[in-house]
Order: sequence, then structure tokens, then C-alpha cells
Amino acid sequence: MYKSMLSAALLSVPFTSLATSQPVTLPFIAEQATIDGQLNEPSWQRAKKITIDNVTWPYENSKSPVTTHAYVYEDGETLFIGFEANDPNPELIRAFYRDRDAAWDDDLVGLKIDSYNNSQLAYQFFINPLGVQQDSIENELTKHESSSWDGIWDSVGVIHDKGYTVEVAIPLRVLNFDDSVASKTMAMEFLRFLPRSERLRISNMQIDHGNNCWICQMPSYQGFEQAKQGNNVAIIPSVVLGKNETRDIDGAQVADWETENNTEASLDVKWGITPDITLNATINPDFSQVEADVAQLSVNNNFSLFFPEKRAFFLDNADYFASTLNLIHTRNIAQPDYGTKITGSKNGHTFAGFIANDTQTNVLIPGNLGSSLVALDEKSENGALRYRYDFESGLSLGSTATHRQSDDYKNTVYSIDSKYKPTVNDVFLVQVLKSQTQYSQDFIDELCDGDNCLQPEQVICELNSDCDYNEGVLRVLSKEQQSGTGYYLKYQHDEKYWRAFADYNYRDADLRADLGFISQVDFKKFTTGGEYRWYGDKGNWWNRANLYADWDITHNENNELLEKEAQTSFSVSGPLQSFFEVSVEHRNRTGLRHDKSRLDIDGNTDLFSENGVGFYSDFKPKAGVFASLYMYTGNAVDLANNRVGDKFHIRPVLNMNLGKHFEVRLRHTYEQLEADGSEVFTANLSDVRFTYQFNVNSFLRLAVIYTDLERNQANYIDDVDSQYKNLATQLLYSYKLNPQTVFFAGYSDNGYQDDELSSITKEQRTLFAKFSYAWLL
Repeated sequence: MYKSMLSAALLSVPFTSLATSQPVTLPFIAEQATIDGQLNEPSWQRAKKITIDNVTWPYENSKSPVTTHAYVYEDGETLFIGFEANDPNPELIRAFYRDRDAAWDDDLVGLKIDSYNNSQLAYQFFINPLGVQQDSIENELTKHESSSWDGIWDSVGVIHDKGYTVEVAIPLRVLNFDDSVASKTMAMEFLRFLPRSERLRISNMQIDHGNNCWICQMPSYQGFEQAKQGNNVAIIPSVVLGKNETRDIDGAQVADWETENNTEASLDVKWGITPDITLNATINPDFSQVEADVAQLSVNNNFSLFFPEKRAFFLDNADYFASTLNLIHTRNIAQPDYGTKITGSKNGHTFAGFIANDTQTNVLIPGNLGSSLVALDEKSENGALRYRYDFESGLSLGSTATHRQSDDYKNTVYSIDSKYKPTVNDVFLVQVLKSQTQYSQDFIDELCDGDNCLQPEQVICELNSDCDYNEGVLRVLSKEQQSGTGYYLKYQHDEKYWRAFADYNYRDADLRADLGFISQVDFKKFTTGGEYRWYGDKGNWWNRANLYADWDITHNENNELLEKEAQTSFSVSGPLQSFFEVSVEHRNRTGLRHDKSRLDIDGNTDLFSENGVGFYSDFKPKAGVFASLYMYTGNAVDLANNRVGDKFHIRPVLNMNLGKHFEVRLRHTYEQLEADGSEVFTANLSDVRFTYQFNVNSFLRLAVIYTDLERNQANYIDDVDSQYKNLATQLLYSYKLNPQTVFFAGYSDNGYQDDELSSITKEQRTLFAKFSYAWLL
């Protein structure tokens, strides 16, 4: 009876009003604490004391086994927080010197701040006992946490015989908030993470696990009467020095090294035009990547690999551009000469826009069975706009527009989207998009030239029927002008013990979103599924278990079946922070055509059946050790030869700290495919990284990435290299005074071996250094 009355009450209120109805007042104290990890200034005695004693994960609101307090006050410019984290066994505290945003597995204290108190975004600030910072932004619309956001704030941690203390000073100017009102209200949650045999999430608030919006449940705090954002200006000049050597090793003869020396100066400016509007500008930026991406295996995969954005100009307020579909993926902009971005939020209105040129044009050509990235040696102009309005009733309406244009093509996308959460348990998502794309004849000719396609694994061209077959995009590029549409619909119902969902995704064959990451078109896909959850008690050996299942079916616009799939998985979390999952899947899917007489715009091949079993586990048995293992065995389509083979895939990972400063990260991927009674290929990919972290500011890292791919030429339709080996190394020194005042110096090289080379031969080597300094005015 009581439960039904409570449910009825919850359904009758807006989802944003579930937090504490009466805000807690934070004291104003005109006294700055010294950030040294010692809570001995008089100001801490007058600060607001907040008790952190409620375990919210993996359990729902149970008593904390440790005592934690936060002391909070503000002085009009800075939010000060002091944490007292007591521990009866301080020798078990997990804390290591790591790079920024890399200590998520350690003991942590911190807080989340919804600075507009509208349940849309939350800043996250976490600190390990040695003072290593982690910050990110949690986006309620996309359910994504972006660790790429970096604020400039101070923290120091000290471990002692009773546990540890942490002092934090967060300048209010790093937050976006409405300073048009005198007393400001922000939602906050104060947290401690205690990783032992279980990783406990300990909070100052209770959380309803039946409501998947945790930001919505954060209590409110008011104060900040003297807080003004002001017209903050950050000027960040940078200098890059580099020496790059390359040589041609394509063929039996190896050319001489060609050397290019490079010295570039650049300038970034960030200006708070008003308290709610921020302008970013960059001139001649160095967008070369400082650190190597995590290696990915691309064999037997027809879709382009996704790599996250890592560049500061595009990352700042990147969540203001986010929508359900990935329509703005700024890594498509490779080498701009300039960029300008404006973002803002006020009274429920959120807007963002940027323009940037690019000295080259990377275009993702999607199909229904594959995609390919085509690089054109010409400049392009790029722009994006995003607007969203958030109603108090749980309804959000948004719109996105993007445009790319070069001499030979242009692409424009318009989209509208909405999220509606009528109750704490239900959510509806919808997004509709339309694109206009125009290709010049020169653009099409660049992809297909003469009697042969320019590069393998790119585009089959209808204008040239003599192009040899390749493994790339099956969608034929046949029109100079294209108009495409697409939409996405989803409904989800979430309870504490179960959830159910259904979604429908449609994209026609002519849809293009060249500034985003839309790698598949010409399909209509329906998915439905659900999950049941079990919660263990503290006396059990396990704490959570999940049973998940879904079913989906996909057709192309010609109503040919592309894929029909059913999969289920069971997972359980247990001691030593362990997680185990077993999954079973059955899939009917299409392969790729090799019979050129059957090649047409919309046609696909016959269905193949795939059946497989997967297993994943990870655990953290002691401080500084993480180990995981993923395995898959079953049938898989051999995409290069249009048949079904037997696949075995295994990926072990081991991360280990040797002392407080030295870390080893080992990751290996092995995959083998057999068909028609013999091997098709065997692939090995190793990613090894050694890091010595001198302190919270600097580290030295060696990364070695090695690829070894062996193919059985007799078991392929087309000619392939029987072997391909690649070795890439990088030695990097980094010093970060803060996220914008940095110094990097390093060396990298890359080489490969194929059937024409007897050993791995270097084709590129680089020496580089970069220095940037942030002036905050």
C-alpha cells in the first residue's frame, strides 16, 4: 500500500524536483584557505559540515563502513571544500601518482555540481589521497561522462595515520552559472569512493535506483551572493618545434630520408563575454596529437574506426553540442588554420556554434555494410550550430545544423530532437535529420580514376564498371546531388529491478552527416530488449547480478534483410572488485558481393548465420592491479571472401603499479579466422606502455604498439599480402602546471614490413616539443 502511494506521488511531480525541496545555505567567509592538505585554518571551523555516510553503489542507501566529512564555504570567488576521510586501515588506502584523469580506480573524494540546478549537466571534481585530479562533465541527455573537460582548480591530499585529508579550491569562474540573481542555487553531491574488495560509492544523499537520473536527485545549496563570473579572459600562446623525417619504402627499394623542420606559433583566447556566454578563438593551432591512441584491430571490419577528440579547443564546452546522434565529431577537422566557437546557457536556453577551416578534407563515405574515410588534398570550411531549450516539466527540445564545404563538394545537415521524461521511470527520445550533399565530377573522379580504383578499401564507382572489387564501401557513389533523411525513436521504462526499451533507427541511402560520425546509412533497424537486476546483501559473496536480452532486425531501403540478431548476457559482480559476464548471440547477416554482374546500388548478398559465445571478466585484487580478459568463439562472416568462417578472439589486459610512481600497462589482441578447412588470417596486436610519474605534474612514458597480420593467400579470392607487420614507438615527457600551461617533448617513429620487405623498415620518425602558457586575466 505504502509503495503504491509513493509511486503515485512520484509520478505527480516533475522529474527535476526530486531533490531536497529546501536548499541548504552555504556560508560566505571572506577568508582564503591555504591549499596544503591541512584543515587547520579558522575558516574550516566555520564552514558548513556535511556528512558523507550513505553507500549508494553497489547497494542502495546502506550505512557507510567509514566516516567522512566535507567542510564547505565560499568567498565570492572560490568554492572551498575540505575532506576528512577517516580509515581504520590506512595501510589499505589505494593511491598512486598518476597523470590527470587517470586515477579513477584509486581512493577518491570529490563532488558533483549542477551549477544551473536544471538537471542537465553536472561538473565532477574528484581527488585521490595524493592530490591527483580527475574532472569531467556528466551529460544527462546523452548519459555520457566526458573526462576530456579540464578545469583549472587546486587540490592537495595528505595521507596520515587516521586516513587522509584533501583540500580543494574551485574558482567559480570555471563554472557556468546565472549571476543575474543575488542568491544562487546549485545542486551538489559530495562523494567518497572506497575501493577494497568492493568499490563503494559513498554519498551525502540517498539515491533511488529506480530513477536513472541521478543528477535530478542531487540536493540544492544556495548562497554565492557575491559571486560574479565577470569578463574572464584567458590568453594561451603556444610554440611547437618539430623535426620530421619520412621516406618512401613502398616497393623493393627504400628511398632516402626527406627532412622537414617546423617551428609554429599559435594563440588561443577564451573570453567570458558575459557571465553566460563564452567565446573561444584559435589562430594557427597545433592540432598534432601528442599521445598515441589506444591501438585498435581493424582486420575483417568494413566500418571506419572511431577515435575520440582530444584537442582542447574543441573539448571546451563540447557537451553543449551533444545530441542523441553523433552529428558533430570534430576530429573530422584535421588541420585548421583558425577556429572560433561561442557557447552559452541562460534560463533554460543552451546554444553553441563554431566555425573552422581545414587544410585537408576528410570525408566519411557510409554504406549499409561498410564505410570508408576518404582524404582529399584540398581545403574546406566547417561550421556547426546547436540550440536546446529545457522545460521544467522534463521536456527538452533541441536543434542542430552543420555545414562542410570545399571546392568539390558540400554537405549540410539539419536536425531537431527532443527528450521527454514524464515520470522518473519513463523517457522518450526522438531525433529527425535531413541532409543535402553535392559532389562535383572532380570529387567523384578523385575516388575512381581510369580503369582502377585509386586505393583499396574505398569506393566502388558506378561511373567506372571496370573498377576491381575491393572490401570497402558497397554504397555506390553515383549522384552529384543527394538529399537524405533519417530519424531515431526510443522509449525506455526503468524500475529498480528491471528495465525495458524499444527503439527504431532509420537512415536512407543518401543521408550524409560529414561533420559527424554516421558510418552506416541505407538501413531501418528495430531493437527491443530488457534487463532484470538482482541486488545482493552485504553478507553475500556477490553484490549485483544482471540478466540482459535484446532482439533487433535491420533491412535496407530495398527491404532486403541486412541483419537479424538475438543476444543475451548474464553478469555478476563479486569479491576483489570482480565482474564476470557470459553472452550468447545468434545473428543472420549479409556479406559482400564479389559477382560484379550482380552489383547494383541497393543490392546485397545472401544471409549468413553467425553463432557465438563471449566471456568477459575483470578484477582489481589489490591496490594498483587491474586485469581483464575478453574471449569470443563462434562463427563469423569472412568479409573479404563472402563466406562463414570460425573465429576465435581473445584480449587480455594487465595494468600494474610497481610502487607509487611506476606503472606498466599491457594490452594484447589475438584473432584467428578459419574457413573451408584452413586458416584465413591470424592477427596479433600488442600495446605496451611504461610510465614513470615523477609527481602530480610530470611523467615520462614509453609506448610500443606492434601489429602482426598473417594471411593465407591460397584462401583469399583477391591477391593479398601474406604478411604485414607494423611497429610504432613513442617516448613522451609531459609537464603540466595546469591543463593549459603544459610542456611536451618526445620522439616517435613508425615502420612496417610486407611481402616486398624482408624486415620492419622505418618510414617516419619525429622529434617534437610543445610549450603553452595560460594567462588568466
